[in-house]
Amino acid sequence: MGRVDTDRVHVLGVRHHGPGSARAVRAALEGLRPDAVLIEGPPEADALTRLVPGLEPPVALLAYTPGDTERAAFWPFAEFSPEWVALEYAARTGAEVRFCDLPAAHSLAADAARGPGGGPGAGGMPEEVDSSDGPERVRPAGGAPGAAERARVDPLGVLAEAAGYDDPERWWDDVVEQRPESGAAIGAPSPFPAIAEAMAAVRAELSPGPDPHEARREAHMRRVLRSALRAGHERIAVVCGAWHVPALLEHPRVADDDALLRGLPKVKVAATWIPWTHGRLAAGSGYLAGVRSPGWYHHLFTAPDRPVERWLAEAARLLREKDHPVSSAHVIEAVRLTGALAALRGRPLAGLAELAEATSAVLCEGSAERAGPVHREMAIGERMGSVPDSTPMVPLRSDLAAQQRRLRLKPDPVAHDLDLDLREESARTRSALLHRLRLIGVAWGEPRRGPTRSQGTFREAWTLAWAPELDLALIEAGRWGGTVAGAAAARARDLAARAPLPELTALTEACLKAGLDDAVDDVLARLAVRAAEDDDIEHLMDAVPPLARSARYGDVRRTGSAALGRVAGQLMARVCAGLGPALSGLGDDAAAHVVSGIDGVHGAAVLLGGAAEADWLDALGSVAVRDDVPGRVCGRAHRILYDSGRLDDATVAVRLGLATSRAAPPERAAAWIEGFLSGSGLLLVHDEALLALVDGWLTGLSPEAFTDVLPLLRRTFGAFEAPERRAVGDRVRHRETGAPVPAAGGAALDAGRAAPALATAALVLGAVPRGAGGAR
Repeated sequence: MGRVDTDRVHVLGVRHHGPGSARAVRAALEGLRPDAVLIEGPPEADALTRLVPGLEPPVALLAYTPGDTERAAFWPFAEFSPEWVALEYAARTGAEVRFCDLPAAHSLAADAARGPGGGPGAGGMPEEVDSSDGPERVRPAGGAPGAAERARVDPLGVLAEAAGYDDPERWWDDVVEQRPESGAAIGAPSPFPAIAEAMAAVRAELSPGPDPHEARREAHMRRVLRSALRAGHERIAVVCGAWHVPALLEHPRVADDDALLRGLPKVKVAATWIPWTHGRLAAGSGYLAGVRSPGWYHHLFTAPDRPVERWLAEAARLLREKDHPVSSAHVIEAVRLTGALAALRGRPLAGLAELAEATSAVLCEGSAERAGPVHREMAIGERMGSVPDSTPMVPLRSDLAAQQRRLRLKPDPVAHDLDLDLREESARTRSALLHRLRLIGVAWGEPRRGPTRSQGTFREAWTLAWAPELDLALIEAGRWGGTVAGAAAARARDLAARAPLPELTALTEACLKAGLDDAVDDVLARLAVRAAEDDDIEHLMDAVPPLARSARYGDVRRTGSAALGRVAGQLMARVCAGLGPALSGLGDDAAAHVVSGIDGVHGAAVLLGGAAEADWLDALGSVAVRDDVPGRVCGRAHRILYDSGRLDDATVAVRLGLATSRAAPPERAAAWIEGFLSGSGLLLVHDEALLALVDGWLTGLSPEAFTDVLPLLRRTFGAFEAPERRAVGDRVRHRETGAPVPAAGGAALDAGRAAPALATAALVLGAVPRGAGGAR
């Protein structure tokens, strides 16, 4: 075994994403002035190094197998990553730069061969393992972690333990990352000889030897290094994980390395740069080489001086933005506290733990609740990088980037809300883009439920958050087309070819929202065929609401809806005809599902209006009085007919009395009440006659019957809002005493004073007396 010529080769062992390591690398490169720089990374990305001047970190190299994005890996770089510093140096000085790790073509092929759970690349989108910590190993079950085993799992842990630390991260921070003077300037003591010596000592404890995959990686690094030496470079700098330094300084025979690399599996690989985020650099995201606090590391690397003082001043600014009173005196005292804590703990510089304690104790006056959100925000320091337009991209990604610029929708890793008024052309275009992306599996936007700042059918609410994985999703979706619109239309047609009836109607709605008019026609044609073949009433009921909503969206989005209305009307006619036969003999669980379907179809009928709504109410009227229909369905049908003005108070009172009479089984009566009252307790609050009927039925039950129906009643009344339950209780209590029911403010309702307001509301709503047959 030979040793490398250290006059020509300088191996700089680093920890990935370490600000101290990055400063030391920058100082070492400026002092060495190498004419070639070798960096741990996939050689497939060598041609991409020309793009470094136009990149804004954090970014990542993405290597993937075209046509099979399950095989993909990321190599992230932050501004404080030593490898990024080396890339910038080479770009600035013109030094030749090459990546020297095992090619991704072999790594991805090996991951696929291991199968699910077999390695870092199995089952999704792996990031690079932190090789400065050594190979990952699993300790045998029941075995005690000896020195050699600890070295396999965490070599930094062995060194930290020898130095008297119980936390390897803290030890590395103290000796390397948080010592700004260590290797920070030309001529300052370099940490790299000590790192190489320490890692050699730890690796010497390994038995029987390094992991086979790590051995192959190091063999390829030596192969690239030999190639650079043969090319005649006089000074070569190698920037790699500290774990690999001894393997690059001690060279085995070329034949031994060739034997390790011979016959490795291989797949076709493409590579590109993509934007990355600090959140995905954090260890909490699952990234094996992640750091605890990327925001703190970025601050350490970029702060020109006094990092502690600048950090606490920024924390104070953020707290003041949240309306917390923080003065300059608070900051001064917080700085003093961090210095005292660091001295007590023997640290060269206050770390994140000391800063967190000072923020809570001084800036927030002991309130951890106030300090926590600000400290977490700063510790992550969320930011997103960018790549130039000249970066190799699939056509679909380029089209999306152009649309993002045109629509002023900047990708942001921090989730934020977007409310759209669909009456505006720009809002409709934005909405269509977000819906098209969802169709092709790129979930940049998530529809937001709940209230928006302005209510109405013209409003659409989204929550947007860009994640690096979406770039991979775009690559995968590229097989459907080169533009977002073309890919979404092709994907919709593919889904329509095999989707069942309910999914087809939902797909129709999605296509309409996405503005895919041609695809809508194709999906509707497929839907008509499926509807003619499907005689399942539940499938038909599930299919109607999305179509009715689509017809409404057609009006809002200024697209044609006549064909949608026709198909929806045909399905509604089949539902009305098949409703009666389908309801006979249903069990309780099936009845619950049918009630949900009835609610959906009724909403669709109201949207369609005209003959469709009239036919639907006629169908409900025919099943509402049948004894062979479950009580819950009958109750719900009566409630819809009552709300629609088809039944007046007197008729409902009579039917409720019959349904809850002693002749009716208590279980059916309770189910009838549940169906009638489900969704809102306001009906009982405002309708004294119905409340009296329900109260009379309940008080007239025998103890045994009441026990039988209690679970159903609890389910019914438990679904009401708490204010509704209180109001119903007040109504019942005051009925017994005869006293007036107090209003919300505690005073009794003055009917005379309320009459003008009620008359105005009735005029606005077009309401007529219940017995006149009009709408409520």
